[in-house]
Amino acid sequence: MEQSFYDHVFELVRLIPKGRVCSYGAIAKSLGSGGSARMVGYAMSNAGLAHPSVPAHRVVNSAGLLTGKFHFSPPELMQELLENEGIVVEDNKIKNFKQVFWDPLLEL
Repeated sequence: MEQSFYDHVFELVRLIPKGRVCSYGAIAKSLGSGGSARMVGYAMSNAGLAHPSVPAHRVVNSAGLLTGKFHFSPPELMQELLENEGIVVEDNKIKNFKQVFWDPLLEL
């Protein structure tokens, strides 16, 4: 059975190490779909249904903002999960974003 775009996104997000984050756009670009950052966002909003689990909290926008937090219940859970992995978040933004950014094109 052929894998869907969502399946490819989920596989890639599962590779993001604890304490690191990636952006929707970087995931799309690494999958050969550079203009599909929004589709990656849609995939992340459905990640709670995926098995094995997908660490969707590690996916943020290109500025390090926790734009997907409203897909968590409660929304503060995204920040809590990141902070539990040692990531510093202030005002819904990852403080040292460039240092914790995981680029799949460089890491894989």
